[in-house]
Order: sequence, then C-alpha cells, then structure tokens
Amino acid sequence: MGPHPAVAAIRLAVRRVLHEVLTQHAVHSGGAALAAASPARAASGGVATDHRAPLVLVACSGGADSMALASALAFEAPRLSVRAGGITVDHGLQDGSAERAAEVAGRLAAMELDPVEAVTVRVGRAGGPEAAARDARYAALDEAAERLGASAVLLGHTRDDQAETVLLGLARGSGIRSLSGMAAVSGAAGRYRRPFLQLDRQTARKACLVQSLPVWDDPHNADPAYTRSRLRHEGLPALEKALGKGVVEALARTAQLSRDDADALDSWAADAAADVRDDSGELECAKLFSLPPAVRRRVLRRAAIDAGSPAGSLFARHVEEVDRLITGWRGQGAINLPGRVQARRQGGRLVIRQG
Repeated sequence: MGPHPAVAAIRLAVRRVLHEVLTQHAVHSGGAALAAASPARAASGGVATDHRAPLVLVACSGGADSMALASALAFEAPRLSVRAGGITVDHGLQDGSAERAAEVAGRLAAMELDPVEAVTVRVGRAGGPEAAARDARYAALDEAAERLGASAVLLGHTRDDQAETVLLGLARGSGIRSLSGMAAVSGAAGRYRRPFLQLDRQTARKACLVQSLPVWDDPHNADPAYTRSRLRHEGLPALEKALGKGVVEALARTAQLSRDDADALDSWAADAAADVRDDSGELECAKLFSLPPAVRRRVLRRAAIDAGSPAGSLFARHVEEVDRLITGWRGQGAINLPGRVQARRQGGRLVIRQG
C-alpha cells in the first residue's frame, strides 16, 4: 500500500524540483552530480555523502507548509543522492521565539537533515512589519546558502499563498508583474524553489497530520493587524462566498498567465531599449513614443534603475510621470525620482541622471 495521497503529492512535487536541481548542478559540474546519483544507490535509499552532490536546504518555520516540505525533502533527497539540510529563522518578534527556533531545528535534525541551523535576525522597520520581516528572512537565507554552498533553498509557499499575493498586487494597482505573484524559481541563479505552488494549503496540513508531524501555527497569521492575515481569514472567504468555490485556483492560474505575459513584455522591452538610443546612448523621445505603452514604461523604469533609482522605491506613479515627458510634453520641468535621480526632456532626448 502506498503513502497517503497528500504525502504522495508533496513528495512528487519535491522530487520534480530535486531532478531540476540535479540537472542544473550536473551542467555546472560537468556531469559529476548525475554520475554520483547512480541507480543502484538510488534504489538502496542510502544517504548521499559525496561532497560533489548538490546541497538543498529547506526554509522551515515549523508551520504545516514548511514542515510538510521538510519531510518530503528528507524522504526524497537520499533516494536521489542529494544532500539535504534545513534553516529556520528566528525573527525575534515574539516571546519564546528563540526556544521555538531551537525546537524546529531539533525536528529537522531528527529527520536526518544535515546541516541544520537556527539563524537569528534583526527585523527593521522599512516598508512595514511584514516587508521588514521578509527582507530580514531572505537576507539570512541568502547568507546561509552562500556560506554552506547550497544549490537551492526550498520554500513552502502554496497555491493559497499565491492567490493571496495576486490579490494584494491587485489592490496595490501595481501592474501585471505584481499580478504574476511568486515565481516557482527565483533569486540569484534560481536559488529559491517553490515546489508547492500547485498544491493547496490543506494538502500540506493533511500530510503533516497523517505523518504525525508536530506543527506550530504562528499567531501572526491570524492577527488582523496584518494585511495578509485579514485577506486570508476575511477577504478570500468573502470572495468564495460571493463567487463560489474555485477562486483560489483561478487566482493562481491568473498568476501564471500574467507571469507569461510579463516575461514576454520584459523581453520585448530589453530588445527595444537598445533601439531607442542615439549614438551617444541618450534616449530618443520620438522612438520611445512609437513603442506600445507597456513596453515604453518598462524601458523607462529600467533606465531609471540603471541611473541609480532603487527598484523597491520606484513605483508606477513615478514611471507614469516620466512617461508624460514623452506622451504629454508641455514644456514641464524635471521629474524627481527616488535615489536623487532626475528625468528631463532636452532637445528631443530624455535624460535620466542622478543628481
């Protein structure tokens, strides 16, 4: 008799990602990784010890999603001769967080993941509590991955998380890139992998239940002070009540379609960016005007970032103001952008410079 369907689903999702990691690692190492993962060894289920094998880390908070992910990684990694470890991040935002992080690390070690680390971070205030905690967490994961030489870090985001992300992007009016939600692969060199984006949250929780895995429910996830929490417990249920079941699946599908469109437009804009410059490298307003608005605004955003405007502070309204120098020119003065960058129209050219 095979494993419970929920357990089978999470293991299959992780197995697919590990195959991708192995393939990528083999390309970079000249095939040594695939040679290490011999069929005989895979059949035996032995733990990989070859230092040439890729290391994959799981980021685990102790919640149901990440505990299910850790259990699937612990099961699948030895069968593919992949080294597997775990990282838990202590944000220090709740009483007893250090003890809880140590407990999670102990559970990961009990799964025979190695290395396992509990990393403490200091959360700032920039962008609000949710964004600040996220920034601190990813900085810690990046540092650990670099230091340990990890090929990938697995994250437990589910289809429900994806739906919430799409709705948050829609509420901000941030454009199609924001509606594309979270990518299955992201970060430097594709470091971050999200195996569960096609699985719902209930599947992960069921997998923990049938495997008797203890989970910790973060009280912040139910705190109405946080936007995502309100959306999860009030917004999405209200949408499902009004529109019927299937809202989460539809939003996740919207994310993928939006990502495909955004990727195509980004590629178009990258090609167009070179064509709209003169011999001195300045942007020509007439050529910019001839581009479709979605492409032109991408070119302008990239030019502003290249000039020194921080991407995280450069919003759609900033790009729209710069766009008016092309489409609604009335002799207006320079546009001030984040990072002390200015955009001004001079003699048929758009000049974007710092200072």
